[in-house]
Amino acid sequence: MDKNPEIIRLETDLLILGTGAAGCGAALAAREAGVRVLMVDKGRLESSGCLGGGNDHFVAVLGTDEPEDTIDDLVRVHNKPGSGFSEKQIREWGSVMPAMVKFLEGEGVHLLHNPDGSYLRTAGRGEPAWYINIAEGQRIKRLIAKRLRAMGADVLDHVMITRLLTKDGRIAGAVGYQVLTGQCYVIAASTVIMALGNSCNRATANSTGNPYNTWHSPFNTGSQYVLAYEAGAEIINMDVKQQSTLIPKGFGCAGMNGINGSGAHELNGLGERFMPKYHPQMENCPRQFQISGTHRELVEGRGPFHMEMRHIAPDLLHHLQYVLMPGDKATFLDYCEQRGVDFAKAPMEVEIGEIEFSGMLATDDNYETTVPGLYNGCVFYTFSGSMCSGYMAARSAAGRLAPVPDLSGLEKEIEAECRRILEPLERDGDVLTQEMYEASIRQVMSYYMGYVRNEAGMKIALERLAFIGTHTDRVKAANMHELMMVHEAEHLLMSCTLSTLCTIERRESGRSVYRRADYPEKSAEYDGRILAVAKRDGRPGTYWR
Repeated sequence: MDKNPEIIRLETDLLILGTGAAGCGAALAAREAGVRVLMVDKGRLESSGCLGGGNDHFVAVLGTDEPEDTIDDLVRVHNKPGSGFSEKQIREWGSVMPAMVKFLEGEGVHLLHNPDGSYLRTAGRGEPAWYINIAEGQRIKRLIAKRLRAMGADVLDHVMITRLLTKDGRIAGAVGYQVLTGQCYVIAASTVIMALGNSCNRATANSTGNPYNTWHSPFNTGSQYVLAYEAGAEIINMDVKQQSTLIPKGFGCAGMNGINGSGAHELNGLGERFMPKYHPQMENCPRQFQISGTHRELVEGRGPFHMEMRHIAPDLLHHLQYVLMPGDKATFLDYCEQRGVDFAKAPMEVEIGEIEFSGMLATDDNYETTVPGLYNGCVFYTFSGSMCSGYMAARSAAGRLAPVPDLSGLEKEIEAECRRILEPLERDGDVLTQEMYEASIRQVMSYYMGYVRNEAGMKIALERLAFIGTHTDRVKAANMHELMMVHEAEHLLMSCTLSTLCTIERRESGRSVYRRADYPEKSAEYDGRILAVAKRDGRPGTYWR
């Protein structure tokens, strides 16, 4: 391959990085505003992001006569001190929800209705009955993509962004490469929206040992945070926004929210329904409490775990197994056939999945980060939160566009990045495989940053992660597919480093899925406090906001 390939140069008013749910919401708002937009993702618009795998619900308050169905209720649930969300952002989310529901249904997304015509909504994750059930969830992304292309959104599929460009203290664009050919792309943009997903996966192991058998997309390895961090943006809540879920034994998939919300009972190995010990909402509690409770039962020797669902009404039980679960992962019924799983006949064995590390780009009420011109399209979680976040960010950005910058003066930086991108293909001699490099990161994180951790272990984790980083320039890619995984692994390493560094600073337990053995109780000292991390003098620095 040519070590200095010709650079393809593009420009746009609004550059959207990521074409999952958040990116699609952003493109929709931009095109409604008549703004020139370019969507970029290493995947294909029709299948990229977590939504590309399907989804079984869309969260929406609709202002009906049903209980707790107002924007005020949404604010009450989500406006928690230290969340990183403002009340204004939550209210805007609530105001956008009905329009998104109308858009989705208008494009053919199969939202389910009750006999009276109202939407079939269930409760979930400790929240009221806001979760509109969806059938044929695998079709969602293709339907949205078709509409966005028809609206004139420019789309650059199969391009991975590896660096954001800044000039005169403001965002200026991005550099990336075509993951199938290695062609380097440089994109000048007035504004950039980060919509690469609020997650860092492949960071810890699950029982299968397969890092791609995850409940969310395994191709999200923290790029949302690493690219923004390197550009100077402030990131918050990496110490608490760490999550996990229960999964069918040996099968990484989403969808357990619907099972919990429908009244399933989680049983331990003694046949006990144990969740009442850990939260008054039992299995329908916020996810972190079910995970921490299940893990406590596990380490105290009361595993394995099963979801008992035979007491649920037959029509709802059939809906869970044959509509909702396959809507999140198309191969679920294949799994059921191979494992002999039948919700109506016997409890389904479940287990705790891997830890998904997360955080949030510090965001003002205009959805702009601490880098001018760089916006956060991933403020809220879930399909609804992501799509609406992207929509709100682009709607705000569309009214505040600056001229497209001239990238002159950045040529050395651009050329160096284009060379760096392809270097793993040229390495020989004493090299490492991408698989070995990434497995080392996962081993460190699983051992020192698991469900129970302490300061001594986390400091060792930082030392080990730094040591792994000294070998980055030895990692070899044998082909284009491996080259993409090398760059994903580099983002994984930095994201894990930031999460570990931040977690050390929170000396308490009870606000996330993990427990600190050295600080096992929740401390009022941290009420409403937000931990931030940003690049200072070339290194990450943490501070309380």
